[in-house]
Amino acid sequence: MNRLALAAAQIEDFGSLTARTVVAGVEALCDPFGALYLPQTRLLVISDLHLEKGAAFARRGMLLPPYDTLATLKILSAVIARHDPAIVVSLGDNFHDRVGSAHLPDMFRREIAEMARGRDWIWINGNHDPDGATGLPGQSADELHYAGLVFRHEPSLSAGHGEIAGHLHPSATVRRRDKSVRRPCFATDGRRMLMPAFGVTTGGLDLRHRAMAGLFERENLVAHLLGRDRVYSVRFSNLLA
Repeated sequence: MNRLALAAAQIEDFGSLTARTVVAGVEALCDPFGALYLPQTRLLVISDLHLEKGAAFARRGMLLPPYDTLATLKILSAVIARHDPAIVVSLGDNFHDRVGSAHLPDMFRREIAEMARGRDWIWINGNHDPDGATGLPGQSADELHYAGLVFRHEPSLSAGHGEIAGHLHPSATVRRRDKSVRRPCFATDGRRMLMPAFGVTTGGLDLRHRAMAGLFERENLVAHLLGRDRVYSVRFSNLLA
């Protein structure tokens, strides 16, 4: 089951599909849609939506299937409906380029406005969209400090405790039956967390990649992989190189 199928499924015990973890003393649920939910504050975190990626490529003369924004927002709508958060934080690269939000079609603008109704919505600025979101509900910021955590796009080597970040699109590989399987993942050592990319056309960077060096205490690192049916939690030492 992929995330779109999961979004459309009628699942009574959705909690059994999630993985519980703790970041800097704060309880969190890793959701199989690729979102993080903090039940104590009713805060939902998503990262790297890369909305309008197809449109951004088209502006450069390269063609991608034009359905990425539609699919990503369908999944986002489903995860918001399941958790009913009071606050939504989107951790940067919300759009694939600087003009993505300004060029967003009205049908998607209305869908985002409906999801944001009655909630606080914070767009964290990313390297793809450093100028913030244009004409959308909520507010834009470079980072957010809230409830003992800091939410930013790019992880910081010098200030990692309590950090929830995106940007690197973490993924990990495990052996399942007779083959290896690579999946996006949440990555945490209990001090900080890196979020998986939420956008449907985003790639992933393996946790052993040099860009991850120094971010985690590897003896405590756990990858919460987005499986086809639920989240699977695997210690770093048990991942395939």
